Amino acid sequence: MKIFLLGLFFWGLSLGWVGTGMAEIKKPPLHHLPAAACGECHKELYQQWAGSMHAQSSALKDPIHKALYMDQVGDPTLEGVKHKVSGGYPPCLKCHAPNAARDGKTKLDAMESYGEGVSCVSCHTMARFQGVQGKEGEPLKVGIDAYAVSDTHLQGPNGAFAGKKMTHSPGSAVGELAVNSFPHQANGQLFKTSDICLGCHDKNINPFGVPVCATGPEFVQSGNTVTCQSCHMPTINGFTDHSMAGGHNPAMLKRGILVTMTGEKTARGGKIHVTLKNLLAHNYPTGAPFRMMVLRLTVLDAKGGEVWKNYNANPMEEDAKAVLMLRLVDENDKPAASPNAKKIKGDSRLKPGESRTLDYEIPVAGGVKVRAELSYSLLLPPIVKQFDAVLPPEAKQPVLVSRTEIDW
Repeated sequence: MKIFLLGLFFWGLSLGWVGTGMAEIKKPPLHHLPAAACGECHKELYQQWAGSMHAQSSALKDPIHKALYMDQVGDPTLEGVKHKVSGGYPPCLKCHAPNAARDGKTKLDAMESYGEGVSCVSCHTMARFQGVQGKEGEPLKVGIDAYAVSDTHLQGPNGAFAGKKMTHSPGSAVGELAVNSFPHQANGQLFKTSDICLGCHDKNINPFGVPVCATGPEFVQSGNTVTCQSCHMPTINGFTDHSMAGGHNPAMLKRGILVTMTGEKTARGGKIHVTLKNLLAHNYPTGAPFRMMVLRLTVLDAKGGEVWKNYNANPMEEDAKAVLMLRLVDENDKPAASPNAKKIKGDSRLKPGESRTLDYEIPVAGGVKVRAELSYSLLLPPIVKQFDAVLPPEAKQPVLVSRTEIDW
């Protein structure tokens, strides 16, 4: 502990947070506090956050975002880089590294809180959601720009104590900075509604005015009254889970879809009907426009051999209805990355609560079992191909989210 405190003292001294005497504690800007400061008191929540995609969201930590950031912006360890298409400050930082965006910085390794992505203070300094829609003719206010922020009080759903006295490690300068120096303020209007999420997860358009993300409008379309937190931050053992599971979590992917199947057999083949039901309050898939789901349908004989399948290599060419995705294209209707897309060619994703049946004519006999497998990909195949060398295996491999079989 002594070594920890000594190191902490010199760390604080280098940042100008403490003077030569520990009593001379200065208050750093709230958004400069590292997550470890909050972890002194909120140990379990800190561990949950540390394993979340929010903690991995910056271009220093998320290999997918890093690959796209390097392509569209440049080196995340350099100051003053610009977005290559818009020529301005990289808008992705306003969601993926909001603490750096508050300072207008792009060098994410310049400060711990910059590289931590969406950290504790990224959210808990937000005081009021102002909406992402600016005045007529103005660009959307995405990410941290959508909020009025607090420089004096940490914000939360229930304030500092939530019914019992908060404690922290005695003598810990981090704990003193996090708790004693900054009052905790109840802000249920923000933290108990979806407003806390919508700055980044409402909607976004690319530099050409093409809507590339619209989870917020999808949610409104659903007519659902649950909050984002109801699914993504459930209450477990009396505490709100800060793991914030989403599209990178196989369990979350599996619980969001229901696949059922029926069929009629004839002497020459038959018919199969696969029904996909979206159990979510937004599109499936949603969020990043390069997500994709694909249905693989296979007819098996008595020995388990394949008699027929709906596609061999390329489902988009062989069975387009089995692909659920947002199709972004350029001015020549060629596939385009989201920052460069000029229009939407099609959107086959499941709408909130939608139930869709895919009908198949089976032209061969000999089948006794039918298998339907639905897989989810974080990235479209062209993106995987483009960044194959720098992507980890888990970013390139589809995740099986449903497997259903019937005797036929």
